[in-house]
Amino acid sequence: MRRKLAPRRRAHPKPRSAVQALVDETVALHQWLAWVSEQIYGEDARGAARRWTLRRLDRDGARTVPELARARVVRRQSLQPIVDGLVRDGLVDLRENPRHARSELVTLTRRGADLVARMDRVDERVLRAASRGVGERDLVEAAETLRALRAGFETGVRWRPAASAARGST
Repeated sequence: MRRKLAPRRRAHPKPRSAVQALVDETVALHQWLAWVSEQIYGEDARGAARRWTLRRLDRDGARTVPELARARVVRRQSLQPIVDGLVRDGLVDLRENPRHARSELVTLTRRGADLVARMDRVDERVLRAASRGVGERDLVEAAETLRALRAGFETGVRWRPAASAARGST
């Protein structure tokens, strides 16, 4: 498998606002996290959607493909091939669902649970190393800030009128 190149480090122009600087850094961090994830987990954990699905099943328990898709905010048809691949690789099983005749429950196998535990151990070590020198209080404050900003986007009432007004002014 050919490894992708690391994201480029480039000078960012002066941000237009503090919130824009936060968004720019969040996007840059997301790109780095995606790249690092592909480097550290190994072949069984390739792909963000696979890792997300395995971790959701580990943390939340058995779910149907439609339930998983709603949680990820994607169409069921987009997540089905991911689940099918996880079944083929022996990381999840499909079981009869007592609440629904056609929608089976996706459950972790022992192998899948072991992989999630290994990914969590890797995360702990890598995140500790990468965050060296950043204070605990700073990390808590950054998480709270990002959570508040995310909540602002989860509520369309806050941002949709601004988007409509901006489109109308062009």
